[in-house]
Amino acid sequence: MPFCRGIHHVAIICSDYAQSKHFYTKVLGFEVLRETYRAERQSHKLDLRLEDGTQIELFSFPSPGPRPSRPEAQGLRHLALVVDDLEAAVQHLQSWGVPTENVRLDELTGKRFVFFQDPDQLPIELYER
Repeated sequence: MPFCRGIHHVAIICSDYAQSKHFYTKVLGFEVLRETYRAERQSHKLDLRLEDGTQIELFSFPSPGPRPSRPEAQGLRHLALVVDDLEAAVQHLQSWGVPTENVRLDELTGKRFVFFQDPDQLPIELYER
């Protein structure tokens, strides 16, 4: 029996805390669990949650380094979020001025998905349930 039960959270370091906070809470609809400012590190930490319990830790640090390349850099490739209605989700993003790529079909599962980016160009995928 596996000892891991699921993903608790994904940590993201952003370049503009206010912009990313707005994006993840208002555009994507994550709930704020807690917000902390650590003066000694000059760092914000925002704990966010979706209704299924999935969490994102959003961090700000002074002068974070850029992502080396995308999308095929070593490390985390993208964040994938599940949605019930892909068209409605795309329309929602576009109503906020968030451009999306064309909807694609996963050849292995037959499910549809689309990519877009957060304010720091982190690739995010919406995957239809």
